[in-house]
Amino acid sequence: MKISGSLTLLLLLGSVSAQETSESNPPTPSDLYAALKEMTASLVQLKADMATERAQLKAEVNKMKTEMDKMKEQPPVQPVAFSASLAVEGELHIGPVPSDTPLIYRHVPTNIGNAYNTTTGVFTAPVRGAYHFEFHINSANSRSTAAFLVKNSENVFAAHESQPAHFMSSSNGVTLLLEVGDKVFVRLAATSHVFDNFNHHTTFSGHLLFPM
Repeated sequence: MKISGSLTLLLLLGSVSAQETSESNPPTPSDLYAALKEMTASLVQLKADMATERAQLKAEVNKMKTEMDKMKEQPPVQPVAFSASLAVEGELHIGPVPSDTPLIYRHVPTNIGNAYNTTTGVFTAPVRGAYHFEFHINSANSRSTAAFLVKNSENVFAAHESQPAHFMSSSNGVTLLLEVGDKVFVRLAATSHVFDNFNHHTTFSGHLLFPM
């Protein structure tokens, strides 16, 4: 306690103005009071600043903890990928169709995540993300073929081929940003024809590149 009191006195004495020191005038009680008041204000401000920094640090730690808890609560993203062709066995001819007609691909060797519906031919996005799709169409007997890759009700990309004889084929692909529940399918264009057999010429495939 004596050491502390002496140190405080020294600090108080050191705060006296330079002019008073040079004149060798002893500090008056009012001088000591002013110095003590100034030091007290400085300590109060320092304490307030430290409390503010502690509060900010605590808020940042709590924010990081909340974000980590949210990440732990989110289920892991499951892989999504499928490949399908029209014909399950034998030969299959569709068309020429009188109007745009959705194609239903019933031979499905791969359907990871079960996002492709074998009954409707429609792929439904299970998570928001970037998906890549490809479709190939084949025709025979000198019949032209054309098809659209459709997102919900919008024709996105098209494939078309026409020649006077023999087999013909066309293909296209696209990467799409899909929201949960968006639907993607292939629609055969009006007056077009497609052909498929056990070699699986006419196909529709897609997979999730990454969630977003």
